[in-house]
Amino acid sequence: MANNPRLAARERRQARVRKKVLGSGARPRLCVFRSAAHIYAQLIDDGRGVTLAARSTLSPDLREAVKGLKKTEKARLVGQAIGQAILAQGLKEVVFDRNGFLYHGRVKALSEGARAAGLTF
Repeated sequence: MANNPRLAARERRQARVRKKVLGSGARPRLCVFRSAAHIYAQLIDDGRGVTLAARSTLSPDLREAVKGLKKTEKARLVGQAIGQAILAQGLKEVVFDRNGFLYHGRVKALSEGARAAGLTF
């Protein structure tokens, strides 16, 4: 547990959600991490323990596209990029893991971007 009460609360929410949310080969887990300046998304197959795809605001293909945008707009672009990456692998359904973060703002924008790309969850 962390010394910071806000971080400790997020870790408790994360553990509560992670008990129920598992990704498989047919339906991987879309895991979101939000830092102060960036947002990261990974598609994880928990059965094999492998990451199928990952995109963030620091990804080389997105770095120039997100310059000058607001953080919520950046998150939407990352969601669209991760959605396109998983569709290219022939998968359409995912399980959304908000990783203990509240479902609003950038986390919600990322999920909406993934849905706009064609993912269902």
